[in-house]
Amino acid sequence: MYRYQEITESLKKMFTDGTYAPGDPLPSQEWLAQHFHTTRQTIHKALQSLMMDGVVYSKRGAGTFLRKDFRPEQSAVTPLTRPVGTTETMKGHKVTSKVLSFSARLANKDEQRALMIGAADPVYVIERVRYVDGRTYSYEHTIMPVAIMTLTEKILEGSIYAALKAHGVRIAGSHRKVFAIKATAKDVDALGAKLHDPVLAIKQVNYTDEGKPFDYSEVHFPYETTRVSAEIKIAPFPMKKTSRRTSNKKRPATSKTE
Repeated sequence: MYRYQEITESLKKMFTDGTYAPGDPLPSQEWLAQHFHTTRQTIHKALQSLMMDGVVYSKRGAGTFLRKDFRPEQSAVTPLTRPVGTTETMKGHKVTSKVLSFSARLANKDEQRALMIGAADPVYVIERVRYVDGRTYSYEHTIMPVAIMTLTEKILEGSIYAALKAHGVRIAGSHRKVFAIKATAKDVDALGAKLHDPVLAIKQVNYTDEGKPFDYSEVHFPYETTRVSAEIKIAPFPMKKTSRRTSNKKRPATSKTE
C-alpha cells in the first residue's frame, strides 16, 4: 500500500470515530503533513482520493471539509472515478468471491475492439459473485486477455487486481458506462434478485499505465444495497486580461479663444 493510501485510511477512521463531524473543516495540508510525517504532495494525493470517494470536498480559499451528508458507512460507497476493484473499495470489510465459471476462448469482434487485440488472441471468460461481510455485493462478467498474466481459480477467489499488481501490472484508468437494467435469470441466480427488479450495471474497460486495455467487464449490483459516488469539478474559466492600449498618436492641441 502506498503512503497516501495509508493516510487516506487513517483519515477515514478519524471521520468514522467522530474525531471530525460532518461539515467540519480539515486541518491545513501543512498541518496534516507534519502530523503524518510526510510531504504536502502526499497529503494532497490522499485528499484527492477522498474527494473521488465523495467523502470530502474543497472550497477555494476556505480549505477542505468533511461532507455534511457523510455517514460512517459511506467509506463503502463504490467510487465511479477509480478503477480500484471491490477489495480495495471495501477495505476493512471481508470480501470473498464465488467463481461461477472460468474458461478461455478466442475473443469475439466486440472484445477485440474493446481490448485492442487480434482475432487469434485468447481471452479469459470469468463469472463471479462478490460478497462483502457475507452479503451479496455484485455479479461480475469479465473478459481479460490471457497474455496479461496466468490466472487460476484460486486467484479468482481472491482479488484479481491485487494479483495483477503483484505481477507488475499498474492500473491507471477506466472508461465506464453506468445504466439501469431489469434483472435477468442470471441476476436472479447470482444476486438473489427478483426477475425484472431494477439492477445497477457498470460496463467498463480498464487500462494499464501504458494505456493498454486489460479488463472488459460488466458488473451488476442489487438496487437495495448499492450506492455509487462521483466527484465532479468544474474548472473555472481563465479570465482574459484586458490590456490598455496606449496610442502613440499625439492628441491635437486645443486652442483657447480669448
